[in-house]
Amino acid sequence: MFIKTLSVSALNNYIKKTMDSDFILNNLNIKGEISNFKLHSSGHIYFSLKDESSKINCIMFRSHASTLKFMPKDGEAVLVKGRVSVYEKDGSYQLYCEDMTQVGLGELYIKYEELKSKLEKLGLFDIKHKKPIPKYPKKVGVITSPTGAAIRDIINISRRRNDSIDILLYPALVQGLNASEDIIRGIEYFNSLEDLDLIILARGGGSIEELWAFNDENLAYAIYNSKKPTISGIGHETDFTIADFVCDKRASTPSAAAELAIPSAKEIEILLNSYKNKISASINSYLTFLSNKVDCCNKTLELNNPMNYISNQYNQIDRFKDKINHKIKVILQTDKEQLSKMNAVLNAHNPLKVLNKGYSLIEDLDSSVISELSVLKTKDKVKIRLKDGNTLARIQCLSDKEI
Repeated sequence: MFIKTLSVSALNNYIKKTMDSDFILNNLNIKGEISNFKLHSSGHIYFSLKDESSKINCIMFRSHASTLKFMPKDGEAVLVKGRVSVYEKDGSYQLYCEDMTQVGLGELYIKYEELKSKLEKLGLFDIKHKKPIPKYPKKVGVITSPTGAAIRDIINISRRRNDSIDILLYPALVQGLNASEDIIRGIEYFNSLEDLDLIILARGGGSIEELWAFNDENLAYAIYNSKKPTISGIGHETDFTIADFVCDKRASTPSAAAELAIPSAKEIEILLNSYKNKISASINSYLTFLSNKVDCCNKTLELNNPMNYISNQYNQIDRFKDKINHKIKVILQTDKEQLSKMNAVLNAHNPLKVLNKGYSLIEDLDSSVISELSVLKTKDKVKIRLKDGNTLARIQCLSDKEI
């Protein structure tokens, strides 16, 4: 039997025509859970529908998407009406959706909400249990896939921000079976390192089932019981996992986790220079204060210098001396004048003055004046005071007749 050789384009075209002519494939109602939902800027919607064991890629063009009465989201169970066809360019088939209605939350999303509610009631998310993130870690452990974009982003950012910090990678599965156990072993390993300062749990974006390893209850308790502070950088900004709520700090992406964990060397340098300038300014200000204080003390010492006091006292003594001298002179002058007056009076009444007139005084030998004859008769010798001196004389008493 002869089999015709076809080109790839011809094969894809044949499959497309075959599927497009199939009644069932062109009139489908498919029930499933939304994942990988993306609303394109063009207005088209891209997503996947999945159940427990399979998934199919879907597209809803803007003309149909604009008629939806709700905004679809990951984890939501929906009933989709549409057709299956082949996209000839890459030979992939997908469901072209024309209408969509809500059925309810997906099974994974329900499990996620149930676990979240349970752990929240047990206090695993309480802020009081959050450990502080070190400002200046020296060694940071990263648990993620060694081949993913997450570790590349973290390394690039850490080298750009501060290449002096050591980054330790624990290669772990971040998706699929046994991924959560692998991540738990990474947490346990990093907790065994005494010099490790911080742990980052990282993974790129994905659907809820691709991030499901981070919604594991055992992993939540491993994070909660970790002695090392933890930062989560899982998925995109809109992705939230149980690990995000338990970790001490959540970052929106792996790159954001690196920004949070790795301090900028440039910012540290600026901060240190700022501290240096503040310290220098403070020291200079204090030295200026001390210098002014010393100057003030010197001025106070100068004002209260005992030599100044002594000098002032010398001046005071000189004033007192002058005053005393003046008073002495006045007193002496007064006394001199008084003495002169008294001398004049004495001179005027001095009995010795009469000696100059030819008179004399008769005194006994002890210089007592003899003024009566009766006394004179009792003396053998007397002293006679004349104007030019004294002389001794012997007394010889004569009778009245002899006289």
